[in-house]
Amino acid sequence: MTSNITHVYLMPGMAANPSIFEYIELPEDRYKIHWLEWQMPEKNETLEHYAKRMCKFVKQDNVVLLGVSFGGMLVQEMSKFLHLKKLFVVSSVKSHHELPKRLKLLKYTKAYKILPTQLVSNVDLLAKYAFGETIKKRVDLYKKYLSVNDTVYLDWAIKQVVCWEQEEPHPDAIYIHGDKDLVFPHSCTGNCIVIKGGTHIMIINKYKWFNENLPKLIESGT
Repeated sequence: MTSNITHVYLMPGMAANPSIFEYIELPEDRYKIHWLEWQMPEKNETLEHYAKRMCKFVKQDNVVLLGVSFGGMLVQEMSKFLHLKKLFVVSSVKSHHELPKRLKLLKYTKAYKILPTQLVSNVDLLAKYAFGETIKKRVDLYKKYLSVNDTVYLDWAIKQVVCWEQEEPHPDAIYIHGDKDLVFPHSCTGNCIVIKGGTHIMIINKYKWFNENLPKLIESGT
């Protein structure tokens, strides 16, 4: 019976731990969910090399790979080294052209090199980086989900987002985006499933949509 099980690997967004997927549930007779976690980058490591290292945590062939936000960029890179059944990119970008102007400006001015990532002990600042909004009344929520606060990782991650070079959407990816996403507001165009009212954290607060629709998308590919 195990041969009929599809393995589904989930990659969280920048600075987030995989508990952002705690509400994602798929039929256990057909799917087994695996959570991927951010690893510390090596010195001057490229995103491509990092993606290749992350592939060692995928133990099966013909799996489903889903990434959120920066994790969505990463899984597109990982897909170059894996044989996948399906690739899902959630709350992310299809190419560097969809990055907002503020991030493009960071690239051209190289200002990403001097961002105050040493202030990540300020969870509110980290939430602004990772979720596109300040904590407001949800401090406990963000403290729970945003635990990858090492400055070496954050400096590296911000550089990889800003300097991502993908020119065209991945031809096999299924892109899912919220029309209220303030972090990546230009990603609802083209070949994309748009979730009405979805924000950058819709994997958390729109989990019912994913639980209902992911199995159909995995099997149909539409």
